[in-house]
Order: sequence, then C-alpha cells, then structure tokens
Amino acid sequence: SAQINQIAQISNTMQQCLTGARRVFEVLDTPVEVTSRQGAHAVISARGDIRFEDVSFHYQKGVDVLNGLSFQAQAGSLTAILGATGSGKSALLSLIPRFFDPTAGRILLDGCDLRDLELSSLRRQVGIVFQESFLFSTSIAENIAFGNPGASQEQIERAARMARAHDFILDMPEGYETQLFEAGGNLSGGQRQRLAIARALLLEPAVLLLDDPTSAIDPLTEAEILDAMENAMKDRTTFVVAHRLSTLRRADQILVLNHGKIEQIGSHQELLKSGGLYRRAVESQLPGEDVVEPYAMEVSRE
Repeated sequence: SAQINQIAQISNTMQQCLTGARRVFEVLDTPVEVTSRQGAHAVISARGDIRFEDVSFHYQKGVDVLNGLSFQAQAGSLTAILGATGSGKSALLSLIPRFFDPTAGRILLDGCDLRDLELSSLRRQVGIVFQESFLFSTSIAENIAFGNPGASQEQIERAARMARAHDFILDMPEGYETQLFEAGGNLSGGQRQRLAIARALLLEPAVLLLDDPTSAIDPLTEAEILDAMENAMKDRTTFVVAHRLSTLRRADQILVLNHGKIEQIGSHQELLKSGGLYRRAVESQLPGEDVVEPYAMEVSRE
C-alpha cells in the first residue's frame, strides 16, 4: 500500500513538472517584441534628461493606457507620479527602460530617441525598484550583483552603502556571504527593500525608477526605506510612484494621471494653489495623515 502511494505521488509530481516545463518553454519561445534597431548606438554615460513627446501606449489595440503625454524631467530632478489604480503609472515607468515601446510619439534620453539607443546599454542606465523585489536563496552579495554578476566586492559594498544596507549586512552572521532564504525570508521587509535599492544602484544608473517601494512596508520600517530612497536619488533623474506627502512635497514636479492622461503637472505648492484633482486628493485626507490614497484620485473631472 505504501509503495503504491509513493508511485502515485511520483506520477503526480511528474505531471506537475511537465506542466510547469511546458509553460516555461512557452515563455522562452515567445518572440521578443522590443529589440535594438540596426545602427543603434551605445549609451556610455547618460546625463539623464528625459523627455516625453506626445506619447501614447496601449497593450490592446484601441484601448489606450497612456494618451498624449508630453513633459520633461531634467537631469537630476525628481518627478513624482500620482494617480488612481489603472491610471497608467506603471505603464509610464515601463516605457523608460523600453520594456515596451510607445504606440505613438517618442521618448528621448539626452535628446536621443530611445529606439535609436542600443537596448542593453540603455537599460544599464536605468535602475528599477518595484513594490516587492524578489530575492534569491543565494548570498547577499550575489543578490545585490544579480544584474551584474561580474561586479567587484568594492562595487557591491558601495551600492549597499548608498542604499543604507551596509551596516545591517555586516551584522548578519557571515556578512555579505550570508545565505538568504527563498524570497529573503530571513530578512525584514525594510532590509529586503534596501537590498533591492542596492541592486538597482550597482551600476550607478543615471535614471532611477521607484514603483511605490514603500507600499508593502509596515510603518515601523518605512522610515529606513525613505532614508535609503533619499540617499539613492541624489544626482539621479528619479521617477517615483508615490502617495506620501513627504515625497510629493520634495518632488520638482508631480504628474497627476487620470485615465492615462496628464490631468495636472507642477510642484506641490503650485498644484495646491491651482485646485483640481491634486488639491482634492490632499484635502480628502484626515488632518495629520501623510498618505494620499489612490482611491482619492477617483473623482470626476471638473
């Protein structure tokens, strides 16, 4: 009876493995839609000036996710993006490293159309931190160097210092050689995000994309993430999806997205004075709160 149960379990496991392998090969065989143009030139050292010129984008033809976006983010500036769920915030970020290309208009880096730049060199100029970044069950050093396995120990430690992660790493049992559990299970949420920021900073990118990195963090660890973000943004062109007033106030410009269009653009003070969606979103919060909830943006146009 026990042997029959073992055979049944082995058969079930094999079926699951075959199904999983089939799906993996489906993904691997999917045609690559974004490639480098013939004659594209490499980006050696970008300043980080980003310009959107009448950019539209859709995943599905006829259903625009972004519609006619035009704005400039000067080198070294901070642009905050605010909007309701589904307003196009993540889609906007995904166009900068060319995970997708605009369906209309163009995006320029230092005056050059992104499509005229060699893809791998462009992506080396862009660091990305997601809401939740996956960590592998390898050493801390290998996790930081995930995008650049040939990085030196000096580069890894420099990135960790910029992300305010160096001190807690040294407190780990084996320092940078400490082995992480799957998904960083032996780290706190704040520590995981600081490693994700270090990973994004390893190649010292000119452009940094932060997709609401504090949204999955509890209030007790949020301060350490904000400190790491503040340090990481120095001298970099930064785009951050944000709902914290502390971040929005600091931004050089805020893009208020509504149904894929720029409803408002300006600094915190300028947008408060002009009224509209931004001011209503801020005023909808209780006194003393520091968060502009996404649902507060879901209001009708004036």
